[in-house]
Amino acid sequence: MNLRKLILTENACYKAGKKITPKGIMVHSTGANNPYLRRYVGPDDGLLGVNQYNNHWNQDRPDGRQVCVHAFIGKLKNGSIATYQTLPWDHRGWHAGGSANDTHIGFEICEDGLTDATYFNAVYKEAVELCVYLCKLYNLTEKDIIGHYEGYQRGIASNHGDPKNWFPKHGKSMDTFRADVKKLLSEGAKPAESEKKKYYRVQIGAYSVKANAEAQLAKAKKAGFTDAFIKYD
Repeated sequence: MNLRKLILTENACYKAGKKITPKGIMVHSTGANNPYLRRYVGPDDGLLGVNQYNNHWNQDRPDGRQVCVHAFIGKLKNGSIATYQTLPWDHRGWHAGGSANDTHIGFEICEDGLTDATYFNAVYKEAVELCVYLCKLYNLTEKDIIGHYEGYQRGIASNHGDPKNWFPKHGKSMDTFRADVKKLLSEGAKPAESEKKKYYRVQIGAYSVKANAEAQLAKAKKAGFTDAFIKYD
């Protein structure tokens, strides 16, 4: 994950200063054919590129709307993929259009024309990794992740279809997304090879007479080394 930070301090949502205890994560996609982060995140930090229309979301009410999310995933000016955190994770966002604003972290994936598999796979992977990061941060599981459309079905979000309008075009769904998050969380729980416990054996003697070896073994066990043994070469 290529995680960066540019908090939208000029957005009215940030200025409201309300906090939440995150209980879940809501996945959104922007619904506009523009994969570049500079459309929503600004001003330019040298990596984003300049938004010539200055219609990014780091203003009081972008496009006259009360909208703000915790992060965006999309392209930098050089075409590489990144995640930009745009609100503190425990800040109450304006992304769900319902009570999920009080409980869920929300992030947007910048849509393109919805046909580029390379771009989709890259941002999908970035989104999975972001959710794994947030799950670990707030002790959540893949079961706590929903799409905006699922929030609507539960009565906690407005009537939007994202990201169901995009994921199936590339053989994915929120179910596969949750499964991929679960898999990565599980892999992260396993100790790395370098972290696995290693054992070192210490030889305390070498004897040509078996009785002497047995006598030394008895002394070792009496001293507390109950797993000591004799190896015959």
